[in-house]
Amino acid sequence: MKFRYNKNKRILIIFVLIMLPTFLVAGSGARRGTSGAQELLLPVGSVGTALGGSMGASISGIEAAYWNPAGVANLSGNGEVIFSSLSYIAGIDVGYLAIASNVPGFGTIGATLKTTSFGDIPVTTEKNPDGTGEVYSPKYMTLGLIYSRKMTDRISFGAKINFLSETIVRTTTSGMALNAGVQYSNGADGFRLGVVLRNLGTDMIFNGPDLEQNVVPPGTEPGTRQEPFRVPLSSFELPTQMEISIGKDVYKTQFMTLSLGAAFLNDNFNFDQYNFGADLEVANLIHFRASYSLAENPETNEFVALTEDYLYGPGFGAGLNYNMAGTSISLDYAMRVTHLFENNQWLSVKVGF
Repeated sequence: MKFRYNKNKRILIIFVLIMLPTFLVAGSGARRGTSGAQELLLPVGSVGTALGGSMGASISGIEAAYWNPAGVANLSGNGEVIFSSLSYIAGIDVGYLAIASNVPGFGTIGATLKTTSFGDIPVTTEKNPDGTGEVYSPKYMTLGLIYSRKMTDRISFGAKINFLSETIVRTTTSGMALNAGVQYSNGADGFRLGVVLRNLGTDMIFNGPDLEQNVVPPGTEPGTRQEPFRVPLSSFELPTQMEISIGKDVYKTQFMTLSLGAAFLNDNFNFDQYNFGADLEVANLIHFRASYSLAENPETNEFVALTEDYLYGPGFGAGLNYNMAGTSISLDYAMRVTHLFENNQWLSVKVGF
């Protein structure tokens, strides 16, 4: 038994060491905004967002599908389903649906669907800068498939493959991204460790007939026939991230549990982030959550929050759990304070069965 425990610790250490070189490649300020598929970075679920993404080591069940797929193995029952909506900035809305179920002897499997709605956008041209009267609505969709498993009573592993689709009128692109993570808990005093890699995948490039048009070659005589011309586009990378997090139950009684978490997130295309969160559970019924997020400029080592360089700062949330005849229902709300735009708000409903 002791040999097995030591072996599990070695597996975890080896995994972290393998991931560490990627984790230490800090993002450069010169690369800010050069990645695509930014919908991958829009968080979903009210629990994780109220905690500012600080609980990657502790978050469990279907809520963990976005933050750390290793936590999906720790479902509260045989299965869970969640629906979440996000009111983002500039009229952008995000809908999210996810489901996961335990398969005895195999692990936990699940699927997620995230849609990003931009509303109706007026069509403008050089001749009609105020609009032609027509509108278009980009359609972004991300489908995810999850596999998660408890390797031991202390270590969980999970992976998620996201299939991306982006459509703007008749111009489209698609891609694939991998998320993978581990969670470790020592069990005795509630200390937990999490490591997760997000959005590692293929480059994407837009294609479609709207990139083609007929033009008269420049420098030719009047009456020259038009020739087909295609707007050349460059491919773009996905916003790869690496995160390491810790968590601990610092106060626990039969009536109340206070959990703290902290996470460091390395973003290859943006500032690195430091996230801190606290979750207070009362009577196994009500949750109160709070968090704070900071970003570090890798070129100046300056920490910023609620500025034009990093829009976010504190977050807050609350949740209500109710169990009835073997079915659990959770209603959670989260709000994140933002700079320049309206504060982000999430509402989630989760059912365990």
